[in-house]
Amino acid sequence: MLKLVRVDHRLLHGQVAFKWTRSLGTDCILIANDGVAKDELRKAALRMAKPEGIKMVIKNVEDSIAALNSGATDKYKLMIIVETIEDAYRLCEGVPVIKKINLGGTRVGDEKKQISLAVFVSEKDCDLLRKMNDRGIVMEIQMVPNDTPQNVMDLI
Repeated sequence: MLKLVRVDHRLLHGQVAFKWTRSLGTDCILIANDGVAKDELRKAALRMAKPEGIKMVIKNVEDSIAALNSGATDKYKLMIIVETIEDAYRLCEGVPVIKKINLGGTRVGDEKKQISLAVFVSEKDCDLLRKMNDRGIVMEIQMVPNDTPQNVMDLI
């Protein structure tokens, strides 16, 4: 069962590893990112941040889409973490059951505007967010579970 799809450029860290997994009752984390899937050092660091008793899988976006559509993840209370809005868009394009995206944090950039404390978006990001919104995907900014969610479309 898919519990949460989260965009967070830090991927797995304290807020995600402990607050979100506990709040959602997550028993498996899927990190879907092309760069991390090829980087043994980053994978090792992420494994060290993983909470005990929770399974973690790291795949590129294409393999994540295949795993989600195959039903292989159905037995888990699954949280998916992607690094960028573009990764989230690709995942949503390939996995139609995704109906909600949580934005936790994106990287600061020269041509990005800040729309919340930790979310910075480019024009390309805004275009992708609008496309997901047009498909009926709800997108909210929520750092931790007890924060009040903010509708992304109201902020861009």
